[in-house]
Amino acid sequence: MALQTTGQKIRSLRLGRGMTQQQLADQCGLTKSLISKIEHGQTGSAVATLSKLANALGVTLSWLLQEEDAKPLSITRVSERQEIQAGEEAGYLYQTLAVSSSNTKIQPTFVRVLPGNRDLVPYTHSEHEFVYVLQGEIDLSYDGKLTRLREGDTAYFDGSRPHVFLPTDDEKEANVLSIFISN
Repeated sequence: MALQTTGQKIRSLRLGRGMTQQQLADQCGLTKSLISKIEHGQTGSAVATLSKLANALGVTLSWLLQEEDAKPLSITRVSERQEIQAGEEAGYLYQTLAVSSSNTKIQPTFVRVLPGNRDLVPYTHSEHEFVYVLQGEIDLSYDGKLTRLREGDTAYFDGSRPHVFLPTDDEKEANVLSIFISN
């Protein structure tokens, strides 16, 4: 459901702006094939990819990820959250935690850093990011430097620099609260 909703929004915005899939792909540094798969709900995407699409389409990441209209009070029950695979290469799963308006500047996200794969490719996005390690530990690769973050540790950084969460354990996942802050 979430993949299709996000994909439909992207397609609708793209068409409304008179853009082809190729034009959007070129503007974001992606492939036309990936744009097509996202629009048709056939693949999940890393938050960084969705951020690039949101910027190119002139909307916030939080608006792009929400599934319903914003309300003055947003309550999302744990049973209602949908886990999104960030693409097989990403090594994590995420859930958006709140419905927000199109002009909201933050998007809280729950991230499950999957064990084992330390060969993940760093990515960038236009938002600043605040992370709080809820459980386990990760290595934050930021701008070529590794920093170990343990349960309770936080980090705040500019997402335009290459970064990725790397697992520190081959068997245990880590859970991270990540808040994206639009500029």
